[in-house]
This record gives sequence, C-alpha cells and structure tokens, in this order.
Amino acid sequence: MAKSKKSGAGFLVQGSILAMASIISRVIGLVYRIPMTDIIGDLGNSYYGSAYEVYSIMLIISSYSLPLAVSKLVSAQVVKGRKKMAYQIFRGAMLFAIISGTLFSLLVFFGAEFFSDIYLKTPNCIFALRVLAPGLLVVAVLGVLRGFFQGLGTMMPSAISQIIEQIVNAIVSIWAAYCLFGYGQRIGAVLGDPEHYAAAYGAAGGTLGTNLGSVAALLFALFIFCIFIKGYKRQMRKDRSRNVEPMSATMRILIITIIPVLLSTTIYNISGFIDNGIYKHISYAQGYSSDEIDVWWGVFTGKYKLLINVPISIASAMAASSVPALTAAFGRKDMADVRMKIKAATRFVMMIAFPSAVGLAVLAKPIFLLLFPSTSATVDIAAKMMMFGSIAVVFTALSTLSNGLLQGINRLKVPVINALIALVAHAILLVVLMLFFRMNIYAVVIANAFFALMMCVLNQIGLARYSGYHQEWIKTFFIPALCSGIMGIVAFLVYQGLYALSSSNAGAVVVAILVAFVAYAIFMLLFKGLTEQELKHFPKGDLLIRLFKKMHLL
Repeated sequence: MAKSKKSGAGFLVQGSILAMASIISRVIGLVYRIPMTDIIGDLGNSYYGSAYEVYSIMLIISSYSLPLAVSKLVSAQVVKGRKKMAYQIFRGAMLFAIISGTLFSLLVFFGAEFFSDIYLKTPNCIFALRVLAPGLLVVAVLGVLRGFFQGLGTMMPSAISQIIEQIVNAIVSIWAAYCLFGYGQRIGAVLGDPEHYAAAYGAAGGTLGTNLGSVAALLFALFIFCIFIKGYKRQMRKDRSRNVEPMSATMRILIITIIPVLLSTTIYNISGFIDNGIYKHISYAQGYSSDEIDVWWGVFTGKYKLLINVPISIASAMAASSVPALTAAFGRKDMADVRMKIKAATRFVMMIAFPSAVGLAVLAKPIFLLLFPSTSATVDIAAKMMMFGSIAVVFTALSTLSNGLLQGINRLKVPVINALIALVAHAILLVVLMLFFRMNIYAVVIANAFFALMMCVLNQIGLARYSGYHQEWIKTFFIPALCSGIMGIVAFLVYQGLYALSSSNAGAVVVAILVAFVAYAIFMLLFKGLTEQELKHFPKGDLLIRLFKKMHLL
C-alpha cells in the first residue's frame, strides 16, 4: 500500500511537471499571439488557422502518436529490466519518424494548392502551409525523443523542450509576421490587393516561428540525449535479459501499437479539419462573403480556441504522463494502483477545468478586450463564442485525459470507436445547425463541445468496463463545479465594481482573476474538495499546507 501511495505521488508530480510546462507554453503561446494578431488581424488569423488545421492533421497522421506509443512500449520494457529492448524500440521509432515525417512534409508542400484552394476554399493560406511543411519531419523526430524520456519515467526533457520551443516560436513569429506583412503589402500594392496579400504573408511569417521553435526544441532534446545515452549504454551492458528482437519484429510491434493510437488521435483531432471544410462550403452556399467567412474563422481559431486550449493543455500533459505509469501498473496486474491513478488524474484535471470554464465564460468580453484591443470590432463575436462554448473546456479536458487512460490500460481500440461515433454525430449536428438554424460560426463552437461531451460519456463507460473503475462524483465533479460557480459570481462582482470605480478594464480584469483564484482555493478547502493528503502530492505541497493552516483553512 505504501508503494502504491509513493507511486501515486510520483505519478502526480511527473504529471504536474508536464502540466506546468504545458501551461507555461500555452501562456507564452497566448502572449505572442496578441502582438501577432495586432500585426496580421483577424483575416491573417484565418489564413494562419486554416493552414494550421492541415498541418495539425498531417502531424497527427505522421507522428503525433509516436510519443505516446514510444513511452508506452519503452515503459513496458523498462519495468521488466529489458534496457536493450527499450533502446531497440527507440531506434525503430526513430526510423519510422524519419520516413513518415519526410513523406508527409512532401505531401503538404506539393499538395498545398489542393488543400488551400479546393478543400479549405482559402487560397491565401497556401504560403503559410508551404512554410509549415518541413516542420512535420522535425516534430516527428522530436516526438520520438520525448516519448523515450517519458517512457523512462522523466518528464523534465519534454517539459523544458516545450518551453524552449514556445519561446523561440514567439520571438520568431512576431518578427517574421511583421517583416513578411510589410513585404506582402508591397507585393499587394503592385497586384492591386494589399490587404489580403499582407495578411497572407504575415500568416506565413507566423508559421515560420512554429518551425524554428520545433528546431530549437529538437536541438535541446538531442543535447540531453547525447549526455544521457552514455550512462544508459552502461546499463544496457549489465542487461542480462534474452537477446533483443530483430528490427523487423520491433517495427511490427511499433506499427501494431502506433496504428490504434494513430486512429484514435486522428479521429479525435480531425474534427477541426472537417469543421473547416463544412463551415466554409456551407457558408459560401448561404451567400456570405469570403471576408466575412474568413474573419469569423480567424476569430474562432485566433481568439476563442487560443484561450480554451490553455486549460485543456493540462489534460494533454496528464494523459501523456498517465500512459507509462498506467502501463506499468497494468503490467503488474495491480488493478488497485490502476484505479488509484485514474482517480488521481481525473480529479486533478477537473479541479483545473471547472474554474477555467467558468472564469472564461464570466469574464469573456473583458479578457478579449484586454488581450486583443486592436481588433475590438470583433470582440463581441469572440465573447459570444466563449459564452456558448466555454463548457467545452471541461468536456475536452476529460475526454483527452480518458483517451490516454484507456490507452494506458491497453484498450487502444476503444477510443478509436468512441471518437468515430462522436465524430459522425458531431458532423451531423454541425450541418443541421448551419443549414436549418443558420448559426454560422457558432454552430462550429456548439458542435465542438458536443463532440467532446460524447467522448467523455463513451470513454467513461469504457474505463468502468475494462478497469473496474467507478467514478466518484461528489469530490471530482460536484464540489469543483459548485466552487467554480461561486467563484464566477465573485469574479463578476469584483470586475463590475472595480470597472465602475476606475473605468480601467485591464486593472479590473487582473484583480478579478486574482480574487477568483483565491476564492476558488478557499471554497475548495471549505467544502472539503481538497484534503491535506492530496495537497502533499502537488508541487510545493508542503508549502501550500503550511500556508493554508496559517489561514485556518486546514
């Protein structure tokens, strides 16, 4: 039992490391998108977002499943003491990454015209798409390195490389967007369309940051790997397990593991790619102008999705850290430890997701005015999207986590089937909302939330069936939701009061967020949503316990 508790603490700490890195990365991503949006505008955000949808789905197909698959397979070998076989899996995965990354880079580069003109009906995103193409190879190789370290039980290389990636991405994106926006204006002046060419070239500059950020992260990961591998090879020489499988057998194991994860992540994430096509084709058929359609999509991808992805990234981090730990516990047939890890990860994610969703809904317009003052003309559209769709934070966070949990207990097909069911239902709902209710971009927001909700329900049924885990509702869902609701009322009243007194939106928003954070923590402790034992598993948990005891909250 003591071992199980220690395992649980380490599991949460590793997840917290990756979660904190993801939060920092998302915050950096949010911060740099503010000046970038000032430069390229909502129109440029549409071109950037459209190109990124294609890049993302190609990334998922080519290599997104690699870190998860590699960490799962490496963890399974390391727990048996088979260091040589773990390294063989790494070598096979690297070969797979180089081949798939190269093929998909070429596909995106030479197929950019088809994606931009025919499928997305956004010809001006072609420049951004071609700039992004080489990044597919870089990210594939980087994913294998991250997966190898995660399989060994350390999240630090992945965490630091994520932060480096975003810092370089931020600096280069702003600089390149500014330079290329001006270049596009000059070209557009000659061709008689400075607005669209400037936005298109500016978006391409933004995507250049994505590529160079990935290169910087890869160089860091390779540096750490070169230092680490010397000691690891000494451990391999002490490995007395039977000979490693031949490379052909290793590649077969990799492919068998990758395909279900690939199908799951592709189906789960392809919704944005499908949404883009459905939304734009139906909107054109309904008579909206290309600028209206592009601006709405730019607000959706460059403002709404940008904000909700910050808390959702925590779930992605927890899912990534869950897989090796769950695989090891499942391999030991320690189902009590498996259920404990599922419970701990779910509670951790829900404690973040609920207040994030409520806070974004209550302070939607003030936050958008604070972050994007230069595009205030579309702030009402963005705020309305957030009020419609902030609940997607909870659903998406839980469904993302449960995907990883199911994969960790070797139920790789379950998320695939669930995602396919949810995807079809979501596409039907999107078409109905657009055709019969003419909800245009708001239909995309609602359909996205519905997709995540269906995934939550179906995945939770799968977890209960295959792990024996029965969801605890009061402390995991009801108390965080109740405390978040009270927090939302406090945040709203504080903002309105301060704004009435000072007329300063920035000051009122910042203070309201800080007060909301403190209020949520206090109500969680008062309602026993968080215990001293659970706080010990948090980063700086002992410090938090001492602080809360001084405040007589524990």
